[in-house]
Amino acid sequence: MLHKFNVVIGAVAFLSAGLASAQEVVVKIGHVGPTSGAIAHLGKDNENGARMAIDELNAKGVSIGGKKVKFELLAEDDAADPKQGTAAAQKLMDSKVSGVVGHLNSGTSIPASKIYSDAGVPQVSPSATNPKYTRQGYKTTFRLVADDVHLGGTLGKYAVNQLKGKSIAVIDDRTAYGQGVADEFEKGVKGAGGKTVAREFTNDKATDFTAILTAVKAKKPDVIFFGGMDAVAGPMIRQAKQLGINAKFMGGDGICSGELTKLAGGAIADNQVVCAEAGGVEGAQKKGLDDFKARFKAKFNADVQIYAPYVYDSVNVLVAAMQKAGSSEPAKYLPVLAKTSGYNGVTGTISFDEKGDIKNGALTLYTYKGEKREQIAVVR
Repeated sequence: MLHKFNVVIGAVAFLSAGLASAQEVVVKIGHVGPTSGAIAHLGKDNENGARMAIDELNAKGVSIGGKKVKFELLAEDDAADPKQGTAAAQKLMDSKVSGVVGHLNSGTSIPASKIYSDAGVPQVSPSATNPKYTRQGYKTTFRLVADDVHLGGTLGKYAVNQLKGKSIAVIDDRTAYGQGVADEFEKGVKGAGGKTVAREFTNDKATDFTAILTAVKAKKPDVIFFGGMDAVAGPMIRQAKQLGINAKFMGGDGICSGELTKLAGGAIADNQVVCAEAGGVEGAQKKGLDDFKARFKAKFNADVQIYAPYVYDSVNVLVAAMQKAGSSEPAKYLPVLAKTSGYNGVTGTISFDEKGDIKNGALTLYTYKGEKREQIAVVR
């Protein structure tokens, strides 16, 4: 008799657990970044930002349209390769995700954006800065950082006005991001009355820069700007030092990581490098970002590289729009996402313009001292 009673209780418990999970709606959110290849450290940083947001949302408990929701992260690796990026995008569409955070690079974000647009699924990039990304007329495309026009232009003016650069050399890695930010930097230099003396090219897989650096050295530059990522910038700085080039070294957010000094093999002199990160907070908002960085370190036993806070905010902005719309269906919450205004994230206040660009995007200028990154200023 007791055995039967236990079976009944077990069946009731199993049934009620089944009902509870049946009432809980699973909402899938995709993330794409390069978790393999030369900038895997940045891709993993991004993915961890997404994972942290999802874990915190699930721990807190979220309801959408009166139903309890469990979020599931579908993470894909694009290896910073455009072809792999479009394959990852298609895989996420086949998996019926409600929204996508990514990609990290402009070169992968731009081709993937058409796939998301065709499917009507919102895409928020935490880090793609090429202007073209939001200028294709897609209603599904958003970004959380200032674009290259702002970033490159600001750095170009800084090279002339603050660093007093008289002869400026420009090198880029021919990617959508690297070439784009270098072009805008060059325009910024010329707009500030400065002069570029050399423009050289490499690629994002290169390791030997002797030929281009020798050509640059002949022009006696006092500032070298590199459009590309830290995995290339680090060895380039090291080789420039070996060749006796004593110029200031500048770059965009792609080089502005915590890993740069390691990648340069200790070749960076104090205040030699100036780089900018798209985004930035000051005053009272800085506490929110500092708190995030402390929680991130405690969770993953790693410091934030660059973009993890922007990924974290991207996930939360998507979810806030779903909650406001009362639906996780892309067609229903997309118009609400597009109207996002005054959302307080760890990276600052988030509002989108009609193209999906962040309004009033900030930039943070950094240098390196004692092999550690140090903030110079937040500019808008």
